[in-house]
Amino acid sequence: MNKNILMLGAVICAIVLLVSCGGNEKKNEQIVNQTEKAMDFLELTKQRYSERYFDSTRVVEQDKLDRILEAGRQAPTAANKQPQRLYVLKSKEALQKAAAASFSPLYGAPVVILVCYDLDSVWKNSRETLLPDYNSGEQDCAIVATQMMYAAEEQGVHTIWIRGFDARNVKEAFNLPDNMIPAMMLPLGYPSDKSEPSPKHFERNPMEKMVTEL
Repeated sequence: MNKNILMLGAVICAIVLLVSCGGNEKKNEQIVNQTEKAMDFLELTKQRYSERYFDSTRVVEQDKLDRILEAGRQAPTAANKQPQRLYVLKSKEALQKAAAASFSPLYGAPVVILVCYDLDSVWKNSRETLLPDYNSGEQDCAIVATQMMYAAEEQGVHTIWIRGFDARNVKEAFNLPDNMIPAMMLPLGYPSDKSEPSPKHFERNPMEKMVTEL
């Protein structure tokens, strides 16, 4: 009887040890995967550059565009107000309007995402004294556009960030309501044979100029 109990105890200990080891292996694997993903994202940020030579003849597949837009939908916003409103400009007429309303070129991109924010939906900081009437619209749109930018890069679709326009001209071109404020345009598409990063792309300030530890 005692021998059977000892054998049963040994079996239980073995099972517990096996499960514990298996759990640790799984946990270690998750940690490795998370580290690899973090490293992959850092590499992605380094390889992405502003595209000025789009292949205007090559269509961006709808599934890729959907993934890019989903990245914008998932972006964090102040108080989760989600004031971003995205206008996908794909038709010849819409692209011509965007080009005419902008004093910055759109570089022949086959798709332009006009990123706006709804003034009726933004978070407002009523306690701000340095910047009276501050609202989160610009920063929310910046986060949204950045996530879409890297989602595009992940799929081999290039982008360029455009703010070289007068917001009033853009509003009038697309007949946007008073509460809709254009924040930026994100032209996107595949690179052409001429594609190359600007020399400025590789210029980065040293870490100590950017970071101050207090």
